[in-house]
Amino acid sequence: MENLPVPFVTADSEPFWEACNREQLLVQVCGLCGRPQWYPRGRCRYCYSYEMKWKEASGEGNVYSFSIVRRATDPAFAGMVPYVVALVELDEGIRMITHITDCELERLEIGARVVVHFREQGGFKLPVFRPK
Repeated sequence: MENLPVPFVTADSEPFWEACNREQLLVQVCGLCGRPQWYPRGRCRYCYSYEMKWKEASGEGNVYSFSIVRRATDPAFAGMVPYVVALVELDEGIRMITHITDCELERLEIGARVVVHFREQGGFKLPVFRPK
């Protein structure tokens, strides 16, 4: 599984990736309206405030939607098939696109409880989820 893509780190996302490398999951929360958001950016997507703060997430959530990938569309992912790409809704209210690991693919269901863990990839630790 060499040559897998790695995150493009920006000034807005750098604190997130630094925390992931410490195996800590952070979410951005607006200091003005208090709403969480994903993906990291410089201003609130709801009220446009620049008062963004970081908060440690519980790392738990539910599978909101998922797809089992059986044929890689990019050769870099060919060694991983089959794998699950999922939209996970964290208990904090944001939804992240991620992978579900360590599960029987055919038994995974929408609404399943999952918990974060971190997978090494190209010098980064990526947040992925497994059934709780």
